[in-house]
Amino acid sequence: MTAGMPAWIETAIGGGTVPAALTIAAVAEEKALGRGGFALTSPAFRHNGELDPCFTACEDDAVAPPLEWTAPPPGTQELALVVEDADKGEVHWLVWGLAPQKGKLLEGEVPPRTGKNAKGNSEWLLPDPPLGEEHRYVFQLFALDLPLTLMPGAKYADLLGNLKGHVTAVAVLTARFEGHEVEDLDESDFENEV
Repeated sequence: MTAGMPAWIETAIGGGTVPAALTIAAVAEEKALGRGGFALTSPAFRHNGELDPCFTACEDDAVAPPLEWTAPPPGTQELALVVEDADKGEVHWLVWGLAPQKGKLLEGEVPPRTGKNAKGNSEWLLPDPPLGEEHRYVFQLFALDLPLTLMPGAKYADLLGNLKGHVTAVAVLTARFEGHEVEDLDESDFENEV
């Protein structure tokens, strides 16, 4: 599938081949990338940086990472976020209903509207790559020229169909995470704590 991935997308997510299809390739053109200075960042990781285990399956109380974005281009009616594993192709988060202005989602904040992830849940799917294997998680924030009328819990295919032809700008942020062994703690691990 990587043969059809445009070079501008591979560059935008941080380089390297992309074995899985990404939403940006299906709904956006190169001229939409960062249009009008539209950008997505996180106070928890830099672009192409490592995702902290507190946002992954390595921790029991893990939550979605915080995100911040600049103002989208004038005329934007709504923002939608799709997070995908560029190496496996899984959808980790579908979010829409975000106000068309500069904004943010706090760590663990419940977004206004969410759709089904790859496991069929309407929440942040915790990254959990195989032990020793690094995956890239691509956060794609789309500025849309109309508000979406999707119901909460919509499936990826429904969101994708609604995005096509309506993306005016897109911002991309990539996080990397390598599969870790999860340590099981027992009482002896806490005996020396004061």
